[in-house]
Amino acid sequence: MQDYSEAAFQACLLPENTETYSLSEARTSSESGDLLDIRYDWNKIPVPSSLKEFEKRWSTRQNPLDYSGVWRFRELFPFAPESQIVTIGEGQTVLQKNDGVAKYAGINAGGLFLQYEGMNPSGSFKDNGMTAASTHARMIGAKITACASTGNTSASLAIYGGVTGLFQVLVFVGSGKIAYGKLSQALDYGALTLQIEGDFDDALKQVRRVCEEAGIYLCNSVNPFRLEGQKSIMYRVLEGLNWEVPDWIVVPGGNLGNSSAFGKAFMELKELGLIDRMPRLAVINAAGASTLTRMYNDEGLRWNNGQPDKQLISEYFRRMDEQDGRAVTLASAIEINRPVNLTKCLRALDACDGVVRDVSDEQILDGKAQVGRHGFGCEPASGASVAGAKLLREQGVIAPSDRVVCILTGHQLKDPNATVAYHSGDKQSLARHAAVEPHFGNAPIAVPNDFSKIMDAIRQYSS
Repeated sequence: MQDYSEAAFQACLLPENTETYSLSEARTSSESGDLLDIRYDWNKIPVPSSLKEFEKRWSTRQNPLDYSGVWRFRELFPFAPESQIVTIGEGQTVLQKNDGVAKYAGINAGGLFLQYEGMNPSGSFKDNGMTAASTHARMIGAKITACASTGNTSASLAIYGGVTGLFQVLVFVGSGKIAYGKLSQALDYGALTLQIEGDFDDALKQVRRVCEEAGIYLCNSVNPFRLEGQKSIMYRVLEGLNWEVPDWIVVPGGNLGNSSAFGKAFMELKELGLIDRMPRLAVINAAGASTLTRMYNDEGLRWNNGQPDKQLISEYFRRMDEQDGRAVTLASAIEINRPVNLTKCLRALDACDGVVRDVSDEQILDGKAQVGRHGFGCEPASGASVAGAKLLREQGVIAPSDRVVCILTGHQLKDPNATVAYHSGDKQSLARHAAVEPHFGNAPIAVPNDFSKIMDAIRQYSS
């Protein structure tokens, strides 16, 4: 069995801090309190000379590691001995060229692709990271794992605990801040679920303290191993594009784990000579959860060669705390005001010449409806990527000839209530903080139990 884990280590994200830590430690930050990276001595790892070499594993899919859409790229994040890897068949996702959504966004036919992560075992992209976090938890002998969640993280962690039987799972969610489709998964998969009076930010604060005090393994995206697994989403995107780099990756914001992981993936691929250029990155927030937009676009916060303005960040959050600022959006998966991966995302934006935008709930749900109408049902947060691509096209940032990949983070059935409310025109359910006009609604038609009236309705629909 191959084992290159001795070539991996944990290090502080900021280059001025040269402290490193062994893989045997369950850490979420450096001694100075900054985020951690997983880094590698690439000279000790037999990385393929071409990404196309990973295609050979398509013929050895009877091997669970080669079947996994995460671990078949394991040389690109080789922190685990193969005997310790935890997999449940994650990463069987699809990149679909979608001309219908391209037309809606103002992009030329053949130029827009949807990376659909709703096909993962728990129905969201989180499984890409949770397989890696679960693997590290197993490596260090953890018996209990925990997370705070707006829904998808809890579902993913719970399914890994339930299927493998390796861990007990503890889940913290905010009261009234989780879609039932997601909550039902955590309950069904056997997690102990604690509903905290507060929002996601409150739940994350509590779970971090609980894990620190009780020695429980934390699986939120502040865990650097989570983001290692999420890099694989970009490897599958490149695979779907015959290993050609797109012009744009457009991703919903939230806790900023995906955008951080994507940036790291491309930085490493460029360093290894496996790609010849970097794509541009667009991070799209909900207008009701726009911390990154405000800091990046209004306050001018940047990576600044590894020296982001910590005082600016602290002052921004201090003002937010004074005003009891809370995120409010129908896109519950990105309803986060204090993104833990802020500085990692700044690095990704710097490396990928990125942009940040926010879009309204109305724009998000319209984008989601367009995705559904053209072949894929996705959760509301996924609609942010399509809405963001459309906005950037209207602003002239994205060209009509660009090749654009929009990330769809989760399955439609994660939040069916939002879908039904949108299409049925239930504006009271939709309007949590602003009016939402369902421009692409498709309401069911009530008809009497009468054959002729039913036929009349069908004829009216067909005309």
